[in-house]
Amino acid sequence: MASEVRVAWEPLKDFTREVFIKMGMPPQDAETEALVLSWANRRGVDSHGVGLIPWYVENIDRGIMNPKPNIKVLKETPATLFVEADRAFGPVVTVFTVKKAIEKAKRVGVCWAAIRNTTHQGAMGYYTLMAAEQGMAGITWVCNPPNMAPFGAKAAGIHNSPIAITVPAKRHRPLLLDMATSVVAAGKINVALDKGIPIPLGWAIDKEGNPATDPKQAAVLLPFGGAKGSGLSMMFECLSSVMMGNPMLGPTLHGREPGPPLKEKKVKIIGERPGHIVRHIQNSVFIAVDISQFTDLEQYKKDIDDMIDGIKALPRADGFNEILMPGEPECRTYEERSKNGVPLPERTVQNLREVAKRLGVKLPSAMATG
Repeated sequence: MASEVRVAWEPLKDFTREVFIKMGMPPQDAETEALVLSWANRRGVDSHGVGLIPWYVENIDRGIMNPKPNIKVLKETPATLFVEADRAFGPVVTVFTVKKAIEKAKRVGVCWAAIRNTTHQGAMGYYTLMAAEQGMAGITWVCNPPNMAPFGAKAAGIHNSPIAITVPAKRHRPLLLDMATSVVAAGKINVALDKGIPIPLGWAIDKEGNPATDPKQAAVLLPFGGAKGSGLSMMFECLSSVMMGNPMLGPTLHGREPGPPLKEKKVKIIGERPGHIVRHIQNSVFIAVDISQFTDLEQYKKDIDDMIDGIKALPRADGFNEILMPGEPECRTYEERSKNGVPLPERTVQNLREVAKRLGVKLPSAMATG
């Protein structure tokens, strides 16, 4: 296994911000982007952290990700919001949208917000946690062009659409479920590539539909739970992309490019990525629900605590020392890494060194070459 370098999270966040400023992003947007990426690393969700920076830089170069988008509210009602992202970086337009959705939910109880033509949004739990911190339930999901095989197929036909749901508690941390509809998120294959390790059977298949354990050969993801993950992904497309008049799956399956026309540029690629990373565009939905419209908020939080306590007190299955709640392992990792730094594989560090050299951005001391 490749060696790792441990980097304090604040210098890592500052480095990330400076990279995106150099790539033309306004400082406030670059700070948002850096916060979301470093938050993922601190939680141990390295598949959605700073290891994505070289890919993001490449996508700016190619004209796919837009560092200075014209974000517009296309339509809105007291309880709905429809936002055109103009290929904005996902965290930038999503934080913008979530703040507006929360304000609407405070007034009328709920808001269904749709974001069209955004790009990679990072760890989706970041946004649902924003709602939980305001005493609300947050729900979000994402749809992209196909990168996952439908149940029974050996080629990509659906997307591994992630979903996140967060609700507040009182004594306990918020319950935060953040999962893909694939067996694992696509980014975990990138992490395996950077670490120089194989992936388990059942994560992905190669271009010919054969099981893949070499992350370089992983071309198509596989759904969790077979037909269940496959069906859930299809329904997310129906409730987001198709509803926005911006379908992702149908056009691709029939040989058409989804999303608005785009003239790509050929650029130098930093680092390796497996074949499932494709020309990037996505749509997403965010739903904010004001819990106090249905019950007393403080009682709700106490009831969530009561449920958590009851589940944790259940007899444990063989091999388990503890029953963990959704998001609890990540919260513990967050605390540890906030104190001790974020471990990055040497290959990830090398890729970031190349970005820093190109842009003239100072590296955190732990990442600097000797």
